[in-house]
Amino acid sequence: MVTRTKKWVGAATAVGAAVLLALGGNAQAASATTFPPGAHFYTGTGQTWADMPADLSKVGTCQTLPQSARSYTNLTSVTASQDIEVYFRPNCQSGTPSEEGDLRFLTGTLNLGDFPYPAVSYRVHAIDK
Repeated sequence: MVTRTKKWVGAATAVGAAVLLALGGNAQAASATTFPPGAHFYTGTGQTWADMPADLSKVGTCQTLPQSARSYTNLTSVTASQDIEVYFRPNCQSGTPSEEGDLRFLTGTLNLGDFPYPAVSYRVHAIDK
C-alpha cells in the first residue's frame, strides 16, 4: 500500500510539473512599455509613479526637481545628444544625500534606469559631435 501511494504522489508531481511547464512555455511575452521622447524623471523605481519631464533647453543650468526622483529615461535622439548629470544633493552639489563627495550620476542618451539615491537636482550637457 505504501508503494502505491508513493507512485501516485510521484505521478501527480510529474503531471503538475508538466502542466506548469506547458503554461509557462505558452505564456505571451508582456508588451513593451512605450516611453515618451526626451528625458524624464520618475518618482518611483522602474520608471513608475509621477513623470517629471526634464527641461533640455536649459543647457548648463542647475535645475531642481519638483519631487525627488528614483528612476529616469533619457531618450533624446542621437542628433540632439544630451547627457544629464544628476545630483543627490540640492543645487547640483555632488555626494550622497547625507555627505559631500564626488558622487553624481550621468544618464547618457538612449537609456533608462534607477538611481542609487533619490535625485534632487540635475544639469543638462550638450555632447559635442
